[in-house]
Amino acid sequence: MFKNKKIYYIVFVLILVVSTSCSEYQKLIKSSDYELKFEKAVEYYENEDYYKSQSLLEELRSIYRGTDKAEKINYYQAYCSYGLGELSLAAYLFKDFARQYPSNEHVEEVEYLAAYCYYLISPEPSLEQTYTKAAIQEMQIFIEKYPESEKRAEAQELIDKLQYKLETKAFNNAYLFFNIGDYKAAITSMKLVLSDFPDTEYREEILFTIVKSSFLLAENSVESKKKERYKNTINAYLSFIDNFPESKKQKEAERYYNNSIKFIEN
Repeated sequence: MFKNKKIYYIVFVLILVVSTSCSEYQKLIKSSDYELKFEKAVEYYENEDYYKSQSLLEELRSIYRGTDKAEKINYYQAYCSYGLGELSLAAYLFKDFARQYPSNEHVEEVEYLAAYCYYLISPEPSLEQTYTKAAIQEMQIFIEKYPESEKRAEAQELIDKLQYKLETKAFNNAYLFFNIGDYKAAITSMKLVLSDFPDTEYREEILFTIVKSSFLLAENSVESKKKERYKNTINAYLSFIDNFPESKKQKEAERYYNNSIKFIEN
């Protein structure tokens, strides 16, 4: 019984606190005391109550436009959007802050965060990669602009992760042609992936797929095209084995090579 009363009391106090807090906030919204609003906006921000802080800052942004205080308002507003997960808006606000106040001590910080927002928005490889490309571009710009930055190594690491997404998407798109039996398109697409990403982690798989696709294309070709396409298989095999002599797929690739040799010799 005592335990239940204690719980009820705690709940009552919590409701009272929340209710009072909301009431105070509503009064603050209606107030014309802009200095107080700014102080409370900063307080809310420091307490990670980004929603309330953002609401106040949005009004104050127009009130203090062109003044020294505008700098701080824009800075906090960008961080509020970031804290609320409004990443596209945050990226815009961070970039806008850097553009408006190029001499501000926080410029390097916000320019990195703008790029980082794009990184966070970057979707899975199966989806459209516009934000991935934007993130890479922004990170590269950051590195070029701040070569001595403490964030340089982290920025480069994120670029590598983003680049891997693009490689994965390109490889998966190319492999779709192989899966549906369009071996000619598979070969062309795989070669394009290598051209766009010469150091890709998919290099071994790509070169092997070119061998296999070349062989299957030759095998399913009209008689007049078989010899040329088996020769292409041999060349593809030699390129594959030259790059990956210890590959686990060496035996399978060698089988395509030997069968191609037999056809040409016969």
